Amino acid sequence: MAKQTYTASEAASALGISLDTLRRWDKAGRIQVSRDQSNRRVIAAEEINRLRGDGGGRQISARNRFAGVVTEVKTDGLMAQVEIVVRDPVRLVAIVTRDAVEELGLRAGMATTAIVKATNVIVQR
Repeated sequence: MAKQTYTASEAASALGISLDTLRRWDKAGRIQVSRDQSNRRVIAAEEINRLRGDGGGRQISARNRFAGVVTEVKTDGLMAQVEIVVRDPVRLVAIVTRDAVEELGLRAGMATTAIVKATNVIVQR
C-alpha cells in the first residue's frame, strides 16, 4: 500500500527542494501542510503529486525524469527559456513555447520535473 502522508524532509526530497524551501512554501501558503500530534509538518501524498504534476492518472513512457526547482524563466516573443536546478550544481535548460510556460504557470522557485525523451543529444566544441 502506498504511503498517504510524508514527513517534511521526505516531502522536500520527493519535490527536489530543501527543507528550508518547504518551510518557506508552507509560510507563504504555496503547499498544503498539516501537523501531527507532535506539531511536526506532514504533507499528503496528493499534495506532493499536485506539485510534481504527477496527478490526473496520465502516464508516459519516458523514464528520464529530473526533479528540480525552476531558477529562471526568460521569455522572448513566442519562445521561453526555462532553467531548472536538478541538483546543485547540475542545471538543465529547456527551450519551450511561451504558451507552455504560461499554461504551466512556471516561475522561479517552483518545483518541477523535466522529462527527457530523446534519441540523440550531441554537444561538441
